[in-house]
Amino acid sequence: MRYAQGGGLTDAKRAARERIRLEAVGRFESGAKNREIAAALRVSERSVERWRRQWRERGEEGVRSKGSPGRPRLSTDQMARLELELERGPLAHGWADQRWTLARVKTLIGRLFHVGYTVEGTWRLLKRHGWSWQQPARRAIERDDGAVELWKKEVWPQVKVRRQPAGPGSSVRTRPASR
Repeated sequence: MRYAQGGGLTDAKRAARERIRLEAVGRFESGAKNREIAAALRVSERSVERWRRQWRERGEEGVRSKGSPGRPRLSTDQMARLELELERGPLAHGWADQRWTLARVKTLIGRLFHVGYTVEGTWRLLKRHGWSWQQPARRAIERDDGAVELWKKEVWPQVKVRRQPAGPGSSVRTRPASR
């Protein structure tokens, strides 16, 4: 990674570096040599050479910060369209079932807007816009809810071992005693 802990530059550090480059531009205009500029600004001569070339080719704009590369963001209109497409469901977009996975949403964003997101970035985007993950209720088709309720009311209380509070001097067994 280029920067510590894999992050980039903060806005403040980016602005500080831009000030150094603009200071170098002032020195270019006054005719200073690359070695002098590098020593005065405490940067490498190679950086000064690169800045001078950018300054010659594009002027002061050539050495200005391009801003944070950041994550690709969807505009408000694109996000509104994405939400409409998500509401249509995965079947409408060619998937075999009705589950939106992050990978599918990521693919949909790529197809619709030609913008690349990671799976984690997709999750953050959806979360930022009020979407939450869904956990399907996994129940057998053959399930009989009436029988389940009957079992909970009549059988479970008989099966459940009633816990007796352990007082001083009483022993608590974790398994039945062997005979």
